[in-house]
Amino acid sequence: MSEQLKTKLICYHCGDECGDDSIRIDDKIFCCNGCKTVYEILDENRLCNYYDFEKNPGISPDSVSPSKFGYLDDVETVKQLIDFSEGDISKVTFDIPQMHCSSCIWLLENLYKLNSGVVRSQVDFLKKKLSVTFNHNKITLKELVQLLATIGYEPQILLDTRDETHDDKRKKTLYYRIGIAGFAFGNIMLFSLPEYFSTGSLDSFYGKLFSYLNLILALPVFFYSGWEYFGSAIKGLRKKIINIDFPISLGILVLFIRSSYEILSGTGAGYFDSLSGLVFFLLLGKLFQEKTYDRLNFERTYKSYFPLSTTIKKDGKEISIPISKLSVGNRIVIRQNEIIPADSILFNGEGKIDYSFVTGESKPVEKVSGEMIYAGGRQLGGAIELEVIKEVSQSYLTQLWNDDNYSKNTQSEFTKISNVVSKYFTAVILLIAIGAALFWMQQSTAMAISVFTAVLIIACPCALALSTPFTLGNTLRIFGRNKFYMKNAAAIEELAKVDTIVFDKTGTLTKPGKSDLFFHGKVLSPFEQKLVKSLVRNSVHPLSKKIYDALQEDEIFPVTGFREETGLGLEGVVFGRKVKMGSAKYVTGNSVSNKADKERNQSSPASTKVYLSIDGEQTGYFELSNSYREGVGKVIGSLKKKYKLFLLSGDNEGEKENLLRYFDDEKQLRFNQAPVDKLEYIKTLQSQGRKVLMIGDGLNDAGALKQSDVGIAVTEETGAFSPASDAILSADRLNVLPEFLKFSGTSINIIFISFAISFLYNLIGLGFAVQGLLSPIVAAILMPVSSISVVVFSTVVTNILARRRGLLSR
Repeated sequence: MSEQLKTKLICYHCGDECGDDSIRIDDKIFCCNGCKTVYEILDENRLCNYYDFEKNPGISPDSVSPSKFGYLDDVETVKQLIDFSEGDISKVTFDIPQMHCSSCIWLLENLYKLNSGVVRSQVDFLKKKLSVTFNHNKITLKELVQLLATIGYEPQILLDTRDETHDDKRKKTLYYRIGIAGFAFGNIMLFSLPEYFSTGSLDSFYGKLFSYLNLILALPVFFYSGWEYFGSAIKGLRKKIINIDFPISLGILVLFIRSSYEILSGTGAGYFDSLSGLVFFLLLGKLFQEKTYDRLNFERTYKSYFPLSTTIKKDGKEISIPISKLSVGNRIVIRQNEIIPADSILFNGEGKIDYSFVTGESKPVEKVSGEMIYAGGRQLGGAIELEVIKEVSQSYLTQLWNDDNYSKNTQSEFTKISNVVSKYFTAVILLIAIGAALFWMQQSTAMAISVFTAVLIIACPCALALSTPFTLGNTLRIFGRNKFYMKNAAAIEELAKVDTIVFDKTGTLTKPGKSDLFFHGKVLSPFEQKLVKSLVRNSVHPLSKKIYDALQEDEIFPVTGFREETGLGLEGVVFGRKVKMGSAKYVTGNSVSNKADKERNQSSPASTKVYLSIDGEQTGYFELSNSYREGVGKVIGSLKKKYKLFLLSGDNEGEKENLLRYFDDEKQLRFNQAPVDKLEYIKTLQSQGRKVLMIGDGLNDAGALKQSDVGIAVTEETGAFSPASDAILSADRLNVLPEFLKFSGTSINIIFISFAISFLYNLIGLGFAVQGLLSPIVAAILMPVSSISVVVFSTVVTNILARRRGLLSR
């Protein structure tokens, strides 16, 4: 038997028995490559050094029974849970209630290092949600859930989607724990009164009786009420991770062991009054925190985020509605470059779906009538008709907009600070607590225990972690109320750093109106007007929409071979006729088609022309007079005091004189700019060290929007927004742009002040704790107060300043 024990190989990571020692790092043996990978990740990030005191690798975590998640083998159940599935890639969103600190975020966003089947994982901390993109040929949904469960983050899977039920159950459990801790605390205090006032004369029989009663009352506090912290700490320890609940659990454990020893050995009365009071006030603080956060939660919800619209067919007519009003059974019309807002079945037209918005893969997927198309796909061909088969999820589209495929390669300064603090915070606090306890041990064991526990409890980085999401979350809400919809909080940080602004002209500064449309050339017959209207119906470009609205013919013909060249024009075969529209060069091959057109250009420079040819014969052109948006001059005048301004336009120089009324120097104006030219110019500015904000319509300047440090798409309707943009600004709120920029900087200053308050709190609290001037109970009261005070400060100050600047109504 002893020989077997000597030769038994134990996995250094999980504690399971190893078949051999082939998988190892130095003297550490692992049962599989998965355990080895987890260790390497933790060791690489210096998260293993904190556990040198626990060289006890034979303890295994609770095994996850394969049968527990057997229901995930059912195909219909998997379909109900999966957000998207096409080819090898699937996406799913989990509720992870155990997530509560930045260490959790780090581990959950590095799942791909634990299993190669995970493509990416993204955390929404405030909502406690985890979005995972995975290759379902390498890892099944069941295996993914098992992976999360083994590292201590078992998802809450609710097939009936009634999250409120789970939330109520969790809060009810918290109430029970608070009730038991409060009951025990009150009675332990009562039984301890004779000890407090006895001055050493208490009868030994009654002294022992009250002490044992205190021990009995403390047991449910320790094993039930305290499990809120022990459970979280144990899960972290099993995977070599120290979380914020570890020092709290350690403090409670020290009090319990020391108190039990004193009572059972008859050497003292213990500290069960401190222990029960500590747990009671910690749980009470947690409840207060949750209620405060719920009240101040600014997460954008299904109907309050950006108001996407879509086109539906009703009684033979096409009308635009918000997608919040879209329902199952609606017939929708999707044009080129528009996003499919809900899972649908293709009924009419040829689908050429780009799922890069969802998967990151840019290869289009061909779809034919009767096939399903997932929400988030972008149509690359002509107009198609679909029937909605699943309720729209605007929150899902928001999640897609925030996907890594469309994220800038920048890291939040506040995230960097938070990551550094979270990595070393607990280790530093442990060292301070141990050092303070050793110092006081020379004078009094009771004081040493009190100081040790108070230090562990009072120090908390939560305020540091919460000030950023609450401040920027509130700013997102304020901007949203003003029709300025930013994709995430990180975009606000980047907006505050901007020093250069680049404007697009058409659709951004100008607004072509329906009454300003004229056709020059051969008079179009009703049939030819139908040809033109049928073609432009497939495009979402502002000029195409204006032409479509201006033509009175109602009959629409099918279009085949539709093609749209960004920034140039569009073409297709309509009722057997080849129709082509766009710039003069695109339609005719020449910059200006003839002498008469040149003369017209000189006489009406402040207009945009869309040329038309049918079956290769130039028919004429549509002229749309450019009218500038209201308040443009005031906006540019305000911005140029602080920012360097430029304008890029795909049109000719005909409007240079008009634009020079707003811009100081013609060097700031660039004309005849193709989409690639705009992109290259943004790169040039960035190479000069500038932080660039690009403002365009999101269509022919999508590349420039993505390349810029911050890209804002100005839209009349937000149905065709570009995922490359960082924000969507309703066209009628362009005049408020200077205030948005100014307030983004204000929000960053509020966060820095919040950080200072948090650091100051920890320094003062630790100062009192190490001097023995702070009892564990007082520390338990002050810990949640610190987080709440920082959250309330950032929220209230943000609202007050927003009201002063007219961004919030009083």
